[in-house]
Amino acid sequence: MKKVVVFGGSGFIGSHTADELSNQGYQVVIFDQQVSPYLRNDQEMIIGNILDKHAVEEALKGASIVYHFAGIADLGEASNRPYDTINLNVMGVTTVLTAAVKETIERFVYASTMYVYSHQGSFYRASKQAAEQIVESYSEEFNLEYTLLRYGSLYGPRAQEWNGLRGYIRQILDEKKIDYWGSGKEKREYIHVYDAASLSVAILEDAYKDSAITVTGHQVMTSDELMSMIFEITGIKRNINYQSINENSGHYLITPYRYTPKAAKKVVPNEFIDLGQGILDIVEELSCEDSE
Repeated sequence: MKKVVVFGGSGFIGSHTADELSNQGYQVVIFDQQVSPYLRNDQEMIIGNILDKHAVEEALKGASIVYHFAGIADLGEASNRPYDTINLNVMGVTTVLTAAVKETIERFVYASTMYVYSHQGSFYRASKQAAEQIVESYSEEFNLEYTLLRYGSLYGPRAQEWNGLRGYIRQILDEKKIDYWGSGKEKREYIHVYDAASLSVAILEDAYKDSAITVTGHQVMTSDELMSMIFEITGIKRNINYQSINENSGHYLITPYRYTPKAAKKVVPNEFIDLGQGILDIVEELSCEDSE
């Protein structure tokens, strides 16, 4: 079994990808600042900081593949903590890359975002753009094979409280209405985290080495269509209060494409979890949490 180290494997997409790797027979080691609440018996846990060079090097001994999900991923938090965002998201990936070169890792997989195409996203976007360029430079200098995964709008179980779709459903369930910052015309390509995790492992094939991959779903929806679907599924009367969006909010509206990073291939699942089913699952999950 090949050893795979998943940095940030206690989080949302990181934990699901770690599970998919385990399902496919890899020896999975999760490296994070806290014990993963989703840790399986067939996975190893290392508590550490990605800025700790020694700890990172020790974790990578004998490893073949690295996944890097660690860092600050919330746009709001990144805007409020610019120094920490740059330090963790840029110096963190540099620390792991340096250790990966030393241990002659076969493939370095970096979790990026659709925001690398945009001028929106503030310090979060800037840190991801910088990190991608650093990954490419390490590849050029040290012949390190890599894959960049640019995730679209993820949703599903284990999502953080600030996850967009989870937050919408939570407010509708709690308040029987939604205060939405925008016009309702904003478009997103939602992808269930199970599908994203499956694609995140599929890209280990040789066809995806030294490539940037856009990981999004088939279903493109406006925010108004999405809200209507949530109200219909929950059985709550539609009540949307659209608020004028702040141009400096950091979120893109129709499309993020304003910046030209490395050209990307787009992968979507052949079979996928329907958005309506995914929303219903979140409604049931939140309802169960409320009843506990």
